[in-house]
Amino acid sequence: MRKVSLFILLNIFMNLNLSAQKIDSDSLLVQTLHEMNSANNYLKAIQMAKKGIQIAPDYLDFHLALGRSYQLINENDSARVSFNYVINKNPSYRDAFEYLAELEIEEKNILNANTILDKALLHYPEEKDFHFLKLQAIELENDDEKLIAYLLSLIQKYPEDQNIKQQLTELQAKSVSDRVGVNYNHTTFERNGFGPWHLMGLQYVRERKKFTAIGRINYADRRALGASINTGIQYEMETYFVNSNKGYSFVNVGYSNAIVFPKVRFSYSYFRTLAKSWEGEMGIRYTKTGASDLYGGVLGIGKYLNSYWINFKSYINIDKSNLYPAFSGTVRYYFGTKYDYATILGGYGTSPDEKVTLGQLDQRAALDSYRIGAGYYKLFWEHYFGGIQAMYNHQEYTPGSFQNELDLFLSIHYKF
Repeated sequence: MRKVSLFILLNIFMNLNLSAQKIDSDSLLVQTLHEMNSANNYLKAIQMAKKGIQIAPDYLDFHLALGRSYQLINENDSARVSFNYVINKNPSYRDAFEYLAELEIEEKNILNANTILDKALLHYPEEKDFHFLKLQAIELENDDEKLIAYLLSLIQKYPEDQNIKQQLTELQAKSVSDRVGVNYNHTTFERNGFGPWHLMGLQYVRERKKFTAIGRINYADRRALGASINTGIQYEMETYFVNSNKGYSFVNVGYSNAIVFPKVRFSYSYFRTLAKSWEGEMGIRYTKTGASDLYGGVLGIGKYLNSYWINFKSYINIDKSNLYPAFSGTVRYYFGTKYDYATILGGYGTSPDEKVTLGQLDQRAALDSYRIGAGYYKLFWEHYFGGIQAMYNHQEYTPGSFQNELDLFLSIHYKF
């Protein structure tokens, strides 16, 4: 009887001790997560997680917290050990897969990233986050065909996801895209007997993975009092080419013997991809008109924000020893491919990137100009895309005297 009583008391004591240990472990884990997630005291969180592992070595949440804390202070080798330990002990810990995959992608360990994500998708085949991490891992391989194949599989899995469709369309268009198109500008002036101006352009675009070449022929007809007063043709060549994984360049060269265009035009800009979807631009401009040689510089900054692209540019036009600033801002909202978007534009001054009034840059650079506009562009029938845009400009034409200008732009292109 005494033995039975002693056995019962011993069991009660052991159960109470185990219960107290569990309560202590849970309390310690809560404190560890607080230090890691709320207080951002990662070193303290590491100390507490190690203590928790000593108390309860099979409590995998401590190992996960330890790995995450190491990751947040960029001690990635130690973080990797903890995450792999959790996964090997119990692959139901979803967060361990995600943290480890993000770590491998950040360090561009392509093989490790693909291996861990393949294992994650075996356990969580319907987890969308893992499919998109897999997409990031494939992007690191710089294999367009493999990336296109995976995007096609994602479209079948998530047919309503517009971002996947847009990425696929842009990738396919970038890899293989030739197109021809025509553009037309009709510009009217709120001044008796002046205008309208007509500007027409024919262009051919050859776009490849790392290089785009564009050839244009432009024709201008400026009219007054119902008659044509000046006409002419301009020839343009334009190119975009990749310099590195994070940078590309733009070059434009134009030539004309007609007074309605600059005699020579040269533009160069370097674009650099920055952190968190930012993009910077730095460039130079040269415009030779009939009377002047104008030099210029441009600084720009752009930001991709979900479906929006926001861009701001500042220009300096230099005519002899005079400096004339100009500014422009653009907001686009994409609702499909890179050809499907609505846009609003605004600006001050005349920039050397203007098309319609570029032949008058030497006259307009020193004058005030306030403009605002909006446009809509759309891809249709798979091979055609076009757009319409209107721009209102309150333009000073002599010091102290202003006219209102309305420019209507139309374009249609065929992609093959």
